[in-house]
Amino acid sequence: MTESIDDTEVSPLVQQILKRRGYDTTEALERFLHPSYDRDLHDPFLLTDMKKAVARITKAIKGAEPVAIYGDYDIDGLTATSMMLDFLGGLGANVIGYIPDRFEEGYGINQAALAKLQKQGITLVISVDCGITSAEEAAWAKQHGLDLIITDHHAVPEQIPQAIAVINPKRPEDKYPFKDLAGVGVAFKLVQALQQHLGQPASGQEKWLLDLVALGTVCDVVTLVGENRVLVTYGLRVLAQTRRVGLMALAGVAGLNLANVASYHLGFILGPRLNAAGRLETATEALRLLTTSDVVEASIAAAHLEVLNQERRDQQAVILEQAILQAEHYEDDPVLVLASPDWAQGVVGIVASKLMERYHKPTLLLQILGQTSKGSGRSVASFNLVENLRALDGIFTKVGGHHFAAGFTLESDKIDQLRNQLNARANSQALVQDISHTADLELDDFTVLTLEVISQLEQLEPFGNGNPKPIMTTVKSKVVKSGTVGADGRHLKLVLADKFGQTITALGFGLADQHPNLAIGQEIDAWFQLVKNDFSGYPKAELILTALH
Repeated sequence: MTESIDDTEVSPLVQQILKRRGYDTTEALERFLHPSYDRDLHDPFLLTDMKKAVARITKAIKGAEPVAIYGDYDIDGLTATSMMLDFLGGLGANVIGYIPDRFEEGYGINQAALAKLQKQGITLVISVDCGITSAEEAAWAKQHGLDLIITDHHAVPEQIPQAIAVINPKRPEDKYPFKDLAGVGVAFKLVQALQQHLGQPASGQEKWLLDLVALGTVCDVVTLVGENRVLVTYGLRVLAQTRRVGLMALAGVAGLNLANVASYHLGFILGPRLNAAGRLETATEALRLLTTSDVVEASIAAAHLEVLNQERRDQQAVILEQAILQAEHYEDDPVLVLASPDWAQGVVGIVASKLMERYHKPTLLLQILGQTSKGSGRSVASFNLVENLRALDGIFTKVGGHHFAAGFTLESDKIDQLRNQLNARANSQALVQDISHTADLELDDFTVLTLEVISQLEQLEPFGNGNPKPIMTTVKSKVVKSGTVGADGRHLKLVLADKFGQTITALGFGLADQHPNLAIGQEIDAWFQLVKNDFSGYPKAELILTALH
């Protein structure tokens, strides 16, 4: 008989949160709180075509064939490419990496790149984080005698490319138990399979690759549950003692201590800096940073990425301001489709995400490049973006992605058609704008909001998509003090009191404009995260407000 979660030694507060999230047995709780590399990772050979891929790569290694790893220019693709170069290079393979230019070549495998690689003598191409939509390119490779292995995690189209092997847990017939691996996660399953087949390196040594797996997994915003939670948990431990001089240099320019790294630092500090290269120039600099063993080269690359990241932030701010003004013209649309020739295609995806969070509706942003436009979209839970885009017959020349994010190319004169048809589909599906505020715990007593509780909540790390940092709520708290902070006064700073008179400081970043007239003594409902503030040298518990009513 399965024990109740209440029979464990986990604190009552953490038990309540985990029970609400569905971890209501001892086994589920154990697997969540204590992820095990040996127990919780699935057999890589359960993935369709894995045996075929392992056999072909083994042949290439033994025959010293020139092999290319073909990756994407985002963090997921970059980390997957770097990891495969590291692993195969360690086995003595004759291997190079190839990252397409976002602006010249676009997303995914392209025929010109395959032809160039073959001309260089490459006989086997292994894609990572891309390729599932590259049926025409795969057909060209087969016709010209270039072997292709595809590893990907994006939504699978009706026509699966004809390659030596196509490894993707989302394939309809695939038996792999966990479907939400990032691209780097799928590539790591290939690493595991090769390691098991070849017996090299020694069992367990492949774990040194998990710093890259964690970085790509967190930055690709896949769910941090199940197998992803295992990979990121172990990856953070590896990252704290990483051997990669490039990651050390990048952490240095960002002022980050890798010994204390958490998932937040991957998604919001290291990730954006690595992504900046591919967004503004080419991703080659980021790949060089991740693969170099030269300290000087790493330092130069890290400094350059820091400059590019600041430039990206400046561009992002300008595009966001312009996009908000344009969005006002389409405020009644359930899906926002916005376009401008002045918006860099490398940045529109980030801005689409910001607008989606602001308006709680799917958002597509495009850069108009003459007769052609390229765009990126972000979506909400109730609207599968890539499925809805693929259902628009004859609009796109290229489209790919997954439920929450997609990239696409179309003729510029079809933008209005895209807007009209996509909104018609959204209306027919009764698209839900989920702006409700959920909480993991309801409290009426601030005395439980202690540093000890903050320490207990750290057991739930790593946080991310599918495992967000816990949100708590309190009803009818009184405003004792109210003010604003920050250079532009955008942030709200409150002192709140519970029904017993116990007070606590609360900060609401960006909430000042939404709540300009809070009166002393006013009763409010608050949703918040509990954090430790030790800025003054005297640690204390504070609230970070996520919503007020």
